[in-house]
Amino acid sequence: MIEPQAGVGGSAPPFGLWERMLANRYLRAKRSQGGVALISIISFTGIMVAVAVLIVVMSVMNGFRAELLNKILGFNGHVFVSGGVLDGAARDPAVQRILKVPGVTQAVPVIEAQAIAMGPSQITGAIVRGLSPRDLKATRIVAGNITKGDIRGFGKGEYGGDVVVVGDRLAEQLGVKPGDNITLISPSGAATAFGGTPLQKSYVVGATFTAGMSQYDQAYIFMPLEQAQLFFGREGTVDAIDIRVTDPDNAATLKAAITRAAGPTALVADWTQRDSSYWGALKVERNVMRLILMLIVAIAALNIISGLTMLVKNKGRDIAILRTIGAGQGAILRIFFLAGASIGTLGTAAGLALGALISIYIDPIQSFVEWATGQSVFSSDVYFLSRLPAKVDWVEVSIIVGFSLAMSMICTLPPAWRASRLDPVEALRYE
Repeated sequence: MIEPQAGVGGSAPPFGLWERMLANRYLRAKRSQGGVALISIISFTGIMVAVAVLIVVMSVMNGFRAELLNKILGFNGHVFVSGGVLDGAARDPAVQRILKVPGVTQAVPVIEAQAIAMGPSQITGAIVRGLSPRDLKATRIVAGNITKGDIRGFGKGEYGGDVVVVGDRLAEQLGVKPGDNITLISPSGAATAFGGTPLQKSYVVGATFTAGMSQYDQAYIFMPLEQAQLFFGREGTVDAIDIRVTDPDNAATLKAAITRAAGPTALVADWTQRDSSYWGALKVERNVMRLILMLIVAIAALNIISGLTMLVKNKGRDIAILRTIGAGQGAILRIFFLAGASIGTLGTAAGLALGALISIYIDPIQSFVEWATGQSVFSSDVYFLSRLPAKVDWVEVSIIVGFSLAMSMICTLPPAWRASRLDPVEALRYE
């Protein structure tokens, strides 16, 4: 038996036991009893799905950005030095000074040029990167991901030798494997009286690697630095000094110190400047996607208004009786606020659990879907990555949960306010 008198004299605290009990009873009431259980279930499901989708999508986008960042910065560099310091004897002292800058872990003189690669089965374009054997071993995304062969012969021999390391997708496309010969054609060979002439030379594939991005695996060939200088006609110089730092996010702050160490003839740029349009587009896409999905959460929360409005209409007689026996307007408002907020809170909690589970176990889910459908759901040819990444950012998840709870409570207030303002005389007149 409900005794609302407990809340009349002001002795019972707000959101007390009898208010919570009534709110729970109204939510579970059947339609024949004036309840809106079906609409409540629909509202709960809508909020749960919207929150889960928002968490999963943002986790995938965070993972996609983090994975791309790790691959791109692991394969290339964080800061790049060009200019007159690259020529002649000034380069090596500049590299040593740069290595002494706090936060710098590696400074790699490189040559990077395009070439035509010829194999037994196909001819295709490739990007040749020349660097020393020591620097290749320090590039863990390559040296730590050798799929076939080994890099022990890399850099051994006259002018660095003839052993190269090829991306595994490029090697598969050309039809070569470790130990086979690959022919490279340089469009800018030795200079003659009639201009530059293409240079053609055969190399031995020492190993193949996979960086986890098809963009690199199907395009890059690593060559010893001395051999690259000879092959591309760049004796005594390099194209750039690739610098890696401890924290790539601090690369911009280290530019001034690196510029001073490199000397007055150096031009210094960081990774955010080199690919500014690319990273800017990713950031805009992420923000727009978050906004669109938050609107979906808001639309799902709006279902609470319709359900609670119907509940207030069906429970008009109960409201009038409660007001007659002494329940205040605040108590009525709190009862229906609890009813609506409970739907939003439970839906948000279920969506949080569902979204977090899907994000954490996205790899086995992807494997199961591909096994069940027989189709690839995340093609590396399209997205550059070999798997669907996901990174749960709990700060962002807390923002999503807070937004969902706030929208649920805001949508609860109008019908709850209407219920508290109901005139008991008018409600009982036609009963």
